[in-house]
Amino acid sequence: MSAPTVRRRQLGRTLRALRESVGLKQDDVAARSEAKLNGAKVSRIENAKVAASSADVTLILDAIGVTDDDLRAGLLKLTREGARRGWWQSYRSVLSPAYEDLISLESEADTISTWQPTAIPGLLHTAEYAREIITATAMTEAAEVRVDALVEVRLARQMVLTRDNPLTLWAIIGEAALRARCSDDRIMTDQLARLVSLARLPNITIQVLPVTAAPHVGQMGAFSLLGYGAHSGLSVAHIESLTSALYVEDQSDVAVYHDAVARLRAAALPPGESTNLIAEIRDSK
Repeated sequence: MSAPTVRRRQLGRTLRALRESVGLKQDDVAARSEAKLNGAKVSRIENAKVAASSADVTLILDAIGVTDDDLRAGLLKLTREGARRGWWQSYRSVLSPAYEDLISLESEADTISTWQPTAIPGLLHTAEYAREIITATAMTEAAEVRVDALVEVRLARQMVLTRDNPLTLWAIIGEAALRARCSDDRIMTDQLARLVSLARLPNITIQVLPVTAAPHVGQMGAFSLLGYGAHSGLSVAHIESLTSALYVEDQSDVAVYHDAVARLRAAALPPGESTNLIAEIRDSK
């Protein structure tokens, strides 16, 4: 991918902040590396112009004097994962670069909080519902084989929920999404049954925000917030549109989305009541 990925930008931004926090210039870092780096390369890494190697990042961290083992491990993991070939790369012919970025970020995240007012989150889809949504939202003529591949990708993404040390997902779903009609009522019935089943898993929390709720921050649109354990500075907010995706990476802006998640959780029905409502809607189909 020619454009900088989200992970490269995260890494570069973090390295720059660490360097500036100790008052060093890029040439200072290069000098401390004993000629193994130069200022131009440090600049390219910080600006996500090149993919850094683990050796480069180790040299930079040593030069800056970073001794926090957890921070070093997190940044080196970010570096290694950026160079690793993911399963999704075999689907490159049908995936946009932004979608590849999302899948990569999901695969590395520890937590995801998502707000979806009009559709069920992709990580919770059945195959039939995924096909319905992918077909309905395609803005160009899509060959059946391409839809098949995108459904495969959507289902494969769900492995993060059942892997060893599974991702923790907190999904807040608008009631309207649960009452939407599909081409076959069975599709939505099966999808709602899946939500009820998944809500029993310890790493998945589902809340429903009723259509009767007072005005709330979620009316500004859908988003997801991806977290990386103790490395709060690597959190990313993801906002998707018909033609592209926006990644909010500045941590002061990401904090706004953390606050939005907290407000939406408070406005939505508690998890138990949410599951009961989903079951009621399922049974009424």
